[in-house]
Amino acid sequence: MSFSMSKSSLTAFETTLNALSAVLDKGAEFAAAKKIDPSILLQTRLAPDMFALTRQVQIACDLAKNGMARLAGVEAPRNEDKEATIEELKARIAGTVAFMKTLDASAIDAAAGKEIVFPMGPTNKGKMTGADYLTLYVTPNVYFHVVAAYSILRHCGAGVGKMDFLGAIPLTRV
Repeated sequence: MSFSMSKSSLTAFETTLNALSAVLDKGAEFAAAKKIDPSILLQTRLAPDMFALTRQVQIACDLAKNGMARLAGVEAPRNEDKEATIEELKARIAGTVAFMKTLDASAIDAAAGKEIVFPMGPTNKGKMTGADYLTLYVTPNVYFHVVAAYSILRHCGAGVGKMDFLGAIPLTRV
């Protein structure tokens, strides 16, 4: 079996986003146990110039959804960025994963050498081959924002660890 762009991304992003959803569950459990309003966690940021937890989750979802849609040559559904609860963020993650499952893997694989033009912030655009776009832009950015979200909850005291971040990877202990 050959290794392809779709195999290296669709399953990995699904696993990572599902792990993020489970990390949010642990954040909710932590808030309940400590009698903390969960909205405080959602507004927490690691540094004054970083996005808060809610925005980190939204961006991770958008990067995965929009990046894979661009590679597949389809329009991604739009989100309004109105999530105000952990459950709403989990629904956004679930919607992102469900959308990615509808994408044509062969179209993603065929985009390796195609030119992909994509927004970089509100006013700039970038241009790369599909393979570079996936490996050098989309993938590191998805992981960056998932790590930031995980780190915010860990910083707040939620009981999350490395295996929570990794999620349900196909691992056999030997």
